[in-house]
Amino acid sequence: MAVHPSQLVRSLYVHVPFCAQKCHYCAFYSEASSGDLMNRYTAALNADLRRAAANLQPRTVFFGGGTPSILTAKQWQPILETVRSISSTPPTEWTIECNPATVSLEKARLWRDHGVNRISMGVQSLDEQLLDRLGRVHDRSMVFKSLDTFRKAGFDNINIDLMFAIPGQTLRVWQETLNEAISLQTEHLSSYEVIYEEDTALYQQLKAGEFDVDEDLACSMHELLVDSAEAAGLGQYEVANFARGKSADPRAFPSRACQHNINYWLGGEYAGLGPSACGYIRGERTRNWANTQMWCELVEKGKPTAEWKETLDPLPRAGEIAAFGLRTRPGWSFALFHETTGFDLRKDWREELQDLEQRGWAMRDHTSFRLTREGLRFADAAAEMMLR
Repeated sequence: MAVHPSQLVRSLYVHVPFCAQKCHYCAFYSEASSGDLMNRYTAALNADLRRAAANLQPRTVFFGGGTPSILTAKQWQPILETVRSISSTPPTEWTIECNPATVSLEKARLWRDHGVNRISMGVQSLDEQLLDRLGRVHDRSMVFKSLDTFRKAGFDNINIDLMFAIPGQTLRVWQETLNEAISLQTEHLSSYEVIYEEDTALYQQLKAGEFDVDEDLACSMHELLVDSAEAAGLGQYEVANFARGKSADPRAFPSRACQHNINYWLGGEYAGLGPSACGYIRGERTRNWANTQMWCELVEKGKPTAEWKETLDPLPRAGEIAAFGLRTRPGWSFALFHETTGFDLRKDWREELQDLEQRGWAMRDHTSFRLTREGLRFADAAAEMMLR
């Protein structure tokens, strides 16, 4: 049955599960690269893209992982062609996540020639000892080489990811990393505090008493991050994200902000393809099986790939949307929140809004509500208050 154009999904996430090795902090689904399985995955992904095409008209596309850049140029070619074929117009933003150790000029030019226009590079640190502590397969020299490669291929929208509060990282080392990263003049910076999730090597080390978590140091590092990024013209538009093209209006996103992620934070729909990928379409949330061979087999047999699905009632879903939107610097326009959820943020979350303001974590005007700089540091706690 044909889908009305207004119901076509405009955002597409594709999970590429392969990595050279598992990083010590990573809790995302990934597995060691294998030539035969990667070829099977590539064929299955192309089939799944064609199967999903009737519901898609992607304006933003994001290939995450895992390490999408680990696929060969030969494996990428049909994927790129299929993504282009399912949309009548090229995506306005098409991102591929990369590890600096798996970048080549051949792949970069292939991506750019097929419409990929944004790169997100997992740098994490520019300190060799910390890269080793995190279990990364690249060294600092590969970061600079990869960035040169992407510029040579014509990319003018590049993000780098950094991590702070890494065990053994000092404030001085963090300042040096920030200074060096900012000097690279990328258009976007994402920076995340280390999270110790179960089933990761760092979590096991923490539990074994090999190091302690220093919350005061983490707060100082976050303050240094915001100050340094803002001083360099990278406007904070979400708790962990900074972009050039900063607007003088605090209610607006910078021009180089990641449009795909903004769609998540503001409660938009998105399709998720690949093992472990999540999706949210017409009120139904899904998560695919986190098993590459099983996922491939289901696609090959023409069967659904979701391990589970759920439909939230309107109020709990609105609470989630309220929570995610407050992670952004512009926060929520009251009109947009009502249009998105059908609820009135001022009425249905009146006590929570008042509480956040009294703590100094939030501010409002007659059209919108947003967290202050201090509030953004405690965005997770603020988000919990909005849930229903």
